Amino acid sequence: MSRRSAFFTIAVVTGGLFVGQLAAEEKVIALAQLPTSVRKAADEHLQGGVIKAASKEIEKGQTLYEVETVRAGHTRDLLFDESGQLVSVEEEMALDAVPAPVRATLGSHGTILKVESVTKGSTVTYEGVVRRGGKRSELAVDSEGKLIQP
Repeated sequence: MSRRSAFFTIAVVTGGLFVGQLAAEEKVIALAQLPTSVRKAADEHLQGGVIKAASKEIEKGQTLYEVETVRAGHTRDLLFDESGQLVSVEEEMALDAVPAPVRATLGSHGTILKVESVTKGSTVTYEGVVRRGGKRSELAVDSEGKLIQP
């Protein structure tokens, strides 16, 4: 094996291990595996929706639980801490319900495919998926239409 081939092999294996490690941070779980406090809180926040799936993730050293729901044909993801405290809500929006400044900014980057409002406490931001020239991009925007840097 040449030095170049050996280096490439090491890079691929190392990269694969790194990606595997990142993927291990979020794990799909059965609803029965949700802590009682999280399941109770999720049920209280359903608002006529149904639970589709759940996952457990570690974010900045904190264990969080995401409960994916569907309500009135739109996705709504609820993120809870271990105690059942609601951390954030991501909710798919109809395009005509998106604030005009947000729609304008997203539209300036391509055809808008999907928009979700993201509520953390009293702060609402928006995540949009746009397509331009066959390429899909995700953008985050504040309520005034300003891009939020990742």
